[in-house]
Amino acid sequence: MKSGFVSIIGRPNTGKSTLLNTILGHKVAIISNVAGTTRNTVQGVYNDEDSQIVFVDTPGIHKPKNKLGKYLNRQSYSSLNESDLILFVVDATEKLGAGDKFITTTLKNIDIPVILVLNKIDKLDENGIIEAIREYKDLYKFTEIIPVSAKDEDNIERLIKISKNYLTDEIIYYDDGTITNASTLFMVGELVREKILNLTTDEVPHSITCVTSYYQEKRDVIEINVDIIIDRDSLKKIIIGKQGSMLKNIGILARKDIEKLLGKKVYLELFVKTIKKWRDKEKYLQELGFKENE
Repeated sequence: MKSGFVSIIGRPNTGKSTLLNTILGHKVAIISNVAGTTRNTVQGVYNDEDSQIVFVDTPGIHKPKNKLGKYLNRQSYSSLNESDLILFVVDATEKLGAGDKFITTTLKNIDIPVILVLNKIDKLDENGIIEAIREYKDLYKFTEIIPVSAKDEDNIERLIKISKNYLTDEIIYYDDGTITNASTLFMVGELVREKILNLTTDEVPHSITCVTSYYQEKRDVIEINVDIIIDRDSLKKIIIGKQGSMLKNIGILARKDIEKLLGKKVYLELFVKTIKKWRDKEKYLQELGFKENE
């Protein structure tokens, strides 16, 4: 059996997390239309009869504006050197931009095969796909160029098949039943954050993080508390909503996904807390789980 690590990189909002979830057939990474949704490196484990591929979903590489942004870029870069293969995911519907060029500049210093994954081809006709290939092909010396639609599961099997050709190990890293390395507490907090990203206005998403502060499994129910951390008091009104309507809606939607994840009834309580400028304070970044890779 062949095995290995495949890093999924790219600019924010190119569909990296959707691609990972589609490959696995399970939701291990949260999804929203907000750029920069992924904040932690999440490993998703793909198993079949002849291989085990550990796909590593990374935060979108971008120009950082605070300590959190610098941390996210370091997470993305550090995953590359430990990989057998890199999947560079781009949005095929968008023109080649400075962000893509910035990433390929980094790739030139790494001696690892890179496959260009042209995502979102469900939005293009055949001529559009050909044009996207033509535009990106000279950006870097890619070993392969594979157009896909993570949303419609188009060409995903071919992507997996080709990825297997680059695996270099014969070690089983995870048991058959393992889908991700992410802890339950982390996944719960992320599902709450996903609902906030999808329900609130543009000014909110990058100012929040969610931490599971209490988790108690009982016979018939799992009791969970999640703290929603914001960086200024003015956001409380938005997240809580009129007479608590927004917070209630966030809780209802998150609870449904958490119950699906855990396979048991959940009692979920949400608490909104302000930590001013938490994204620039090392102390809070570490307390909230944003730790340096060792």
